[in-house]
Amino acid sequence: MKILAVADMPSARYYEYYKPDSLREFDLILSCGDLRPEYLEFLVTMARCPVIYVHGNHDDSYGREPQGCECADDRIITCNGLRILGLGGSFCYRDGTYMYTERQMQRRVRKLWLPLKRNHGFDILLTHAPARGLNDFETLSHRGFACFNQLMERYRPSYFIHGHVHRNYDFRIPQKCVKGDTTVINAFEYCIIDTEEQVSK
Repeated sequence: MKILAVADMPSARYYEYYKPDSLREFDLILSCGDLRPEYLEFLVTMARCPVIYVHGNHDDSYGREPQGCECADDRIITCNGLRILGLGGSFCYRDGTYMYTERQMQRRVRKLWLPLKRNHGFDILLTHAPARGLNDFETLSHRGFACFNQLMERYRPSYFIHGHVHRNYDFRIPQKCVKGDTTVINAFEYCIIDTEEQVSK
């Protein structure tokens, strides 16, 4: 399966300089948040495959949800055989709809115990924020959540896909790393994932 993961900034390759059928190679598009509804609607229209998203910390300013896309926040969605667990939002550093303390995020995770049991875990953890200590920053605005590490350690998903930490903040921020059995991907702008091969951009 070929997946396009996107976050934080529209990709010129798939928007301003879009070429006919350049999105048709994808079986699934995953959005990690902070992308305007118009962009996600463009992707779902041109790609003609499912677009699944979680909210970013700035999404409350957009005023509406993207049409034709499916929100995975606080749910497990099964798509093309993949179980996708969604937990959007960022660490709380100001008032906002999609801002959470560590305790609040832990509470969201605990509420998912029944779907996790019914689905026997999940294959992809889809979030906006990173995990604590895994390519995050010390500042509150870009701090990761410790409970994401706990989810990876317990359920050993194939992928953890997040955004929020823009890779143009620091050239040393990797797009891909590995934690245990999980491939961790920073989807800033875009990243192509072939579940049968390597991650590429």
